[in-house]
Amino acid sequence: MIDISPDARIKATIKPGSVYYFTEDSFGKTSPHFFIVINNDPLNDEALFLVCATSQIEKCKKRRKNKQETLVEIKCSEYQDFTCDTIVDCNNIFIKSIDVIIEKMKNGNLKQKKHIDFSIVKKLQRATIYSNRVERYIKEKLKNS
Repeated sequence: MIDISPDARIKATIKPGSVYYFTEDSFGKTSPHFFIVINNDPLNDEALFLVCATSQIEKCKKRRKNKQETLVEIKCSEYQDFTCDTIVDCNNIFIKSIDVIIEKMKNGNLKQKKHIDFSIVKKLQRATIYSNRVERYIKEKLKNS
């Protein structure tokens, strides 16, 4: 079997709907989460726009009770790497360089998962564009590709 470097692996496969499983430092927890790339052209953009999936559906809905249109539920039947139904709060965008993702993989702190269907990516993009908490330049990048 050919050993492909993390740099080559990420750069060869990254696209809208790429899914990475890693621990986010800003969460202050040790448990990893699923992060989904929502950029239209992640390899050529200056940064990756990631949204985070959580299984805490009711807690998330309660927190965003007046902004339900910025939430996207994903059934485990829609994405086989999820072991349970999940929700994505598209009010929170995680901005990472591709180099950070590559470094996490090099250090064994990131797992690459199967790509999520593009129809779900479009829902995530629409919910992000609808959010009043996401910066305009991110919304413009999502609209203009």
